[in-house]
Amino acid sequence: MVAKKRAEMVAETRAKLIKAAREAFAAKGYAAASMDDLTAEAGLTRGALYHNFGDKKGLLQAVIDQIDAEMLARMRVEQERAETRWRGLLAEHIAYIEMALEPEIQRIMLLDGPAVLGDPSQWPNQNACLQKTAETIQALIDEGTVRPVDAEAAARLLNGAALNAALWIAAADDPRRVFQKAVEAFQHLAAGLLLGED
Repeated sequence: MVAKKRAEMVAETRAKLIKAAREAFAAKGYAAASMDDLTAEAGLTRGALYHNFGDKKGLLQAVIDQIDAEMLARMRVEQERAETRWRGLLAEHIAYIEMALEPEIQRIMLLDGPAVLGDPSQWPNQNACLQKTAETIQALIDEGTVRPVDAEAAARLLNGAALNAALWIAAADDPRRVFQKAVEAFQHLAAGLLLGED
């Protein structure tokens, strides 16, 4: 009973810190967000932040992990709505690109995240996404929709194109205009995988 209570307290503390950090990072940016302000906002101490996340960078990683999970869930919904596996693959990638229009995702995931944590394609959460894309492409190859190419290579190229489109949108002066161009180009690139498209 005591262990359960302690685990609940730890989870509650982590949730409070992540919520406060997410709000601060979205509003002010990572660099300008004060650890003292965000711990005070959460009603906690700096010690709680260090104990749970190691440092501010660890807290950013936790915020990114939370947002990433939400993004994946939204992409999955778009994929499941599609009439075919191929349209689902396109829909989830376009949904990812479109999320780059959202200020919180722009700031935290696409601007501050790479600046602080490095290349997003190397983040741990990218491996699961890459594997899922490769499995989908292999299924499309097996059913005769997509050319017989290396599924991992195709997955890396599609995911990379979507990531770079999102980074471009986030950094653009006119993100909505860039989004339109990026989606059109992405669809043409992806269509090159289809059998019978020459």
